[in-house]
Amino acid sequence: MSQGTPAIACIGVIGRHNNPLHIATFPPGQRDELEFQFLLSSSLDIFEQRLPDQSADHDFGLLQALDERIAMYGWVTNTGVKIVIIIDMEGKPPDPNANRYSNVLGVRESDLKPAFRAIQTAYIRLLRNPFYEPDDHSPRSLNARHTHGSLQINSTQFINEVDRIGRTWYPGVQAI
Repeated sequence: MSQGTPAIACIGVIGRHNNPLHIATFPPGQRDELEFQFLLSSSLDIFEQRLPDQSADHDFGLLQALDERIAMYGWVTNTGVKIVIIIDMEGKPPDPNANRYSNVLGVRESDLKPAFRAIQTAYIRLLRNPFYEPDDHSPRSLNARHTHGSLQINSTQFINEVDRIGRTWYPGVQAI
């Protein structure tokens, strides 16, 4: 039985108030999104536990390995927004045309830095949009104004960029 290569199974962007801003699963529609919401929620405890000891580097590395197939990695922005990438170690089927040395057996934490940086860049572009109000996606501001709005990011440009990152990432990629 041939093993697949590691692939991104889920990307989660979590607000500074621990509210999910965006969740994308890969391949779209073929995974149980509720399961990944639960996994993303469980990562918040790990962020809170490690946050006081964190240095200037925003890379939290491996948050937890759920089993031999699924692992969660984390990153925090300067504004406290958390980015979680869940990796499926057998996410992509093996390529029969690739040479025998191209199959990767694991993921190094440094393999994910280009993906984290690309997601952070997409989020910064979203924040630079004059029509995007980040406080509109905060549960505290919605409760204070007694309004009912979406807490999710609904920018198609941001959503498409996160989807592109999730589809194109592979171990060893230098830039996305």
